[in-house]
Amino acid sequence: YYRGGALLHTTATPGFHFMLPFITSYRSVQVTTQTDEVKDIPCGTSGGVMIYFDRIEVVNRLKPDAVINVVRGYTPDYDKPLIFDKVHHEVNQFCSTQNLHSVYIDLFDQIDENLRTALQKDMYASAPGLEIVAVRVTKPKIPEAIRRNYELMEAERTKLLIATEKQKVVEKEAETERKRAIIEAQKQAEVANITYSQKIMEKDSQRKMSEIEDLTNLARRKSQADAEYYSAKQSALSNKVSLF
Repeated sequence: YYRGGALLHTTATPGFHFMLPFITSYRSVQVTTQTDEVKDIPCGTSGGVMIYFDRIEVVNRLKPDAVINVVRGYTPDYDKPLIFDKVHHEVNQFCSTQNLHSVYIDLFDQIDENLRTALQKDMYASAPGLEIVAVRVTKPKIPEAIRRNYELMEAERTKLLIATEKQKVVEKEAETERKRAIIEAQKQAEVANITYSQKIMEKDSQRKMSEIEDLTNLARRKSQADAEYYSAKQSALSNKVSLF
């Protein structure tokens, strides 16, 4: 509230309130989360190239108990000096120490978080109670000739990545084929070893069977010879008895 142009020390929540016409006035101040869009931010790199950020969104929230101090120091339009102007300042500070490639490629994914950190640090010092929730930065606009060069570079980089991945696939297929050949050779060697072992076992079995047959034949011939000897002996005894 303002009375006679002077800021009062009280605030009011949403609802019905009374004030003196023409003497007391008021300004609404948002204390819920809001998004400020800072547009067309120029950015001069360390190499002298001028680029532009189309839009930077700053999500912020002012705590109710900090409203009086912030409005007293920066008016109800506090976001103009505290957010809009500081975004321009921080972006230009960043760009002035970096070359175009760093801003556009290497460090672009870090700009939003670095900017949020820098803004919040400023808020702690100049406007406690104003919280920077998040920052979203759009890709900057660069001169058309430079943009085409970057597109060509990106196309060549993509070709290189594709060639590299293709080479990896070829190497993987070759490695797989080599392992398959090794496995096949090992399998054939195992089969050959098993076949060789089987043949040796067969030969050994045949040899043992032959030895058994030889022993059997020998035993049969010996038994036959013994029988013939016994028969001849008995015949000789019979003949001897008959002579007497």
